[in-house]
Amino acid sequence: MILVVASKKDTASMNIRQQLILHYDFGDSSQKYHGNKIYCKEIQGQELKLVTINEETIYSQSIIDHFYPQLIIYISRHSSRSGKPTLSVHTPGNLGKAEKGGIPGKISIAPSNAMREALLEMARQKAELDLDYQISYECTHHGPSFDVATMFAELGSSPTQWKDAVAAEAVAHAAMAAILKSSEPANVAFGIGGPHYNEKFTRMALEDSYAFGHIVPKYLVSEVSAEIVRRCIARTLEKVETVALDWKGIRGADKTPLVCALKEVEVEVRKV
Repeated sequence: MILVVASKKDTASMNIRQQLILHYDFGDSSQKYHGNKIYCKEIQGQELKLVTINEETIYSQSIIDHFYPQLIIYISRHSSRSGKPTLSVHTPGNLGKAEKGGIPGKISIAPSNAMREALLEMARQKAELDLDYQISYECTHHGPSFDVATMFAELGSSPTQWKDAVAAEAVAHAAMAAILKSSEPANVAFGIGGPHYNEKFTRMALEDSYAFGHIVPKYLVSEVSAEIVRRCIARTLEKVETVALDWKGIRGADKTPLVCALKEVEVEVRKV
């Protein structure tokens, strides 16, 4: 079973939900969650449930007590100080403290190929719908923290974009593309370095057939040990073939300890 989760506390989320219902022939069911109707459909032989929650998505840790999915896709708003129009994907979880939901030190399982499919579809929709939006991976951050493949497909980064029905449609199509997974599996990578929105890793996914799972940004590289590298690799749905380093996006003081940590892990390292 695949679970798509929307939140009543999130304008963008509810707009994306509406686009899913409009474009994808969901059927009503007698089931409810948080008092809200659950929409269902079958896709590629699997049951797909569209669920609406009454809490913020990042604090929905308990949802896993009620559903037993193979994949969870959160449709969500994205916020940033810049307010730059952005369509983005990422896996949730916390490498350290759980300051915004989830469990301390626990990252969800990253569905690399599904996230890349969503990213590719966002790029297609940007062109087809003439959207002036940035397409980007985000680093792994915030809750929830699940032992299930989990991803966020987001619309941001300000109330103006959250209300944009055309951009919401693009994210809806991206969420469905993540489920359908029509492209060939890509070279799965774990990314380290660079900003919260990593343009280099995004280009690698869109142009060079790489699919990223977890991404650790520049401001957390100092905390990356061999154990964390192993954890990020183990908590990726597919086999990780490459650790990609945004080399210029790593502080000089962090480079030597990081290289030492990577030598303890048997995986190809590529500087980009």
